[in-house]
Amino acid sequence: MDAQDKPLFWIGSALDDIREFPDDVKHVMGFALRQAQDGGKHVDAKPLKGFVGAGVLEIVEDYDGDTYRAIYTVRFADVVYVLHAFQKKATKGISTPKREIDLIRGRLKYVEEHYSDWCKRNG
Repeated sequence: MDAQDKPLFWIGSALDDIREFPDDVKHVMGFALRQAQDGGKHVDAKPLKGFVGAGVLEIVEDYDGDTYRAIYTVRFADVVYVLHAFQKKATKGISTPKREIDLIRGRLKYVEEHYSDWCKRNG
């Protein structure tokens, strides 16, 4: 890591979930997360609806008729948290399912505590 790189923290099952994605999708997601660590933003990264002002972004990648999403937050200046990664299963509509939004909200609350503890340890 370069001096300006931000640490990347995987929350819950996000790392295991993204490992299950097709290789082409993993490459896109990895590149987007790397850009976030460098303080940038992937061209396809968009704010996740329902999280206004929370610094929660999503990368959506379509592959072979399926849609994959990685959700991360840059709310905290010193780190990037990957909150969730999943394959969208719904056959209609483009909105993120409520159960996924609820999971993301819960993980976002967790990272607020984690970040506070991390700052105390890393001063």
